[in-house]
Amino acid sequence: MHHRPSNTLIMEQKLFIYNTLSRKKEEFKPITPGRVGMYVCGPTVYGDAHLGHARPAITFDLLFRYLQHIGYKVRYVRNITDVGHLEHDADEGEDKIAKKARLEELEPMEVAQYYTNRFHAAMHALNVEDPSIEPHATGHIIEQEQLVGEILGNGMAYESNGSVYFDIEAYNKKHRYGVLSGRNLDDVINESRELAGAGEKKNKVDFALWKKAQPEHIMHWPSKWSEGFPGWHTECVAMGRKYLGSHFDIHGGGLDLVFPHHECEIAQAVASQGDEMVKYWMHNNMITIEGQKMGKSLGNFITLEQFFTGNHPKLTSAYSPMTIRFFILQAHYRSTVDFSNEALQSSRKGLERLLAGYVELDRLSAAPDGQVTKAYVEELKGKCYDAMNDDLNTPVVIGLLFDACHVINQVADHTTTITPEAVEGLKELFSVFAFGLLGLRAEATSNAAREEAFAGAVDMLLEVRRRAKEAKDWATSDKIRDELARLGFEVKDTRDGATWRLNK
Repeated sequence: MHHRPSNTLIMEQKLFIYNTLSRKKEEFKPITPGRVGMYVCGPTVYGDAHLGHARPAITFDLLFRYLQHIGYKVRYVRNITDVGHLEHDADEGEDKIAKKARLEELEPMEVAQYYTNRFHAAMHALNVEDPSIEPHATGHIIEQEQLVGEILGNGMAYESNGSVYFDIEAYNKKHRYGVLSGRNLDDVINESRELAGAGEKKNKVDFALWKKAQPEHIMHWPSKWSEGFPGWHTECVAMGRKYLGSHFDIHGGGLDLVFPHHECEIAQAVASQGDEMVKYWMHNNMITIEGQKMGKSLGNFITLEQFFTGNHPKLTSAYSPMTIRFFILQAHYRSTVDFSNEALQSSRKGLERLLAGYVELDRLSAAPDGQVTKAYVEELKGKCYDAMNDDLNTPVVIGLLFDACHVINQVADHTTTITPEAVEGLKELFSVFAFGLLGLRAEATSNAAREEAFAGAVDMLLEVRRRAKEAKDWATSDKIRDELARLGFEVKDTRDGATWRLNK
């Protein structure tokens, strides 16, 4: 399970988050003191995770880490959509997973499993913690049927040819459809009138709660209405309610889900239980590429694996998982981020600078009368908490960590001095904010270049030793060999010159 902080910070830290529902920042006050229920929409598993998927995963991972850090007990639910999500997010067309299964000649569950495994691998590479519960839509068909039955019973849905649709007009007489997106029902109805005949629906805007399966549709389950499958919007409400109860604190996801997905979720919750289920709605903004949203539906996406390998025409090099994580955290989660190689290269440099600063801490010589004191670190720490409490302002936190690096480098260059307490304080600052909350970690990939540099230095020393031996300067020759041996380098003299290996 997750590490619990030793001292509870809940009392000390006042977290403010932007609530899409009220369009303002609100102080976070959970329904049950000390506990948080959080639901985030996970991927539809019909293709590889791309940069657009990394953003909500990292954003809500950050929130998950921070809530736990300040002392809350968090139940974090992130679903896997493995049925019901039709092409173009519509009620017509093929199921995205079934379509992929047909093209690949696989059982749909094989497709879902394969891409779920790959999604998990990508998440672990990005150091995204696993949620507390990861329910699958296909594992909760009964709960979804129950939800549809409740909405029908309350007169806000109707059956048509074996399918069940949500009746937006009936709903709108009692409640308001559009509270999250700010859309007016008349606008929504007028927009939909332009589309050809409504077919099975009373209104084009009514959305499917249960779809009757066509004979060619391979994913279906029995219900009292028909052999069919649930609507995409139904899943999250049924699973959120099952694991977090009929009222919970936070529901998150990408901004592209506000309408229709989350709007429909609110309507279903209210239609089934009479009031809203979620207190705070949080949305991360989009990743754009050449100014357009990056997404599977637009076909302009770059998968995470392509970033990690560099295997994509738009990439000038490979970018490590931590570079990607850092790149996403360098922007506030509510701002758009435009992908470019230049931006990623600058993130890579920034991350290296941050990690190098942390490594340098161990080498600093501290003095009791140092100019940089614990007070400086405490001030820095206070500012980091202020930034986190201000709607998770990670760019400011990163900026403050860079300030710390600047001071570390000044001490290393002997332009200032530092007390031992301040060194320990800075180590703790990095451990809490850079590693614990931002979830950054040193990567093995950066070691290759370092190894090369070290090897070059050892070779150069052995060349100096060879020249010393030629000049019969045995003292220098032995000193180099003994010092290298002390550091763990074993030197062997052979007929073809000296060889070495590291015995560490």
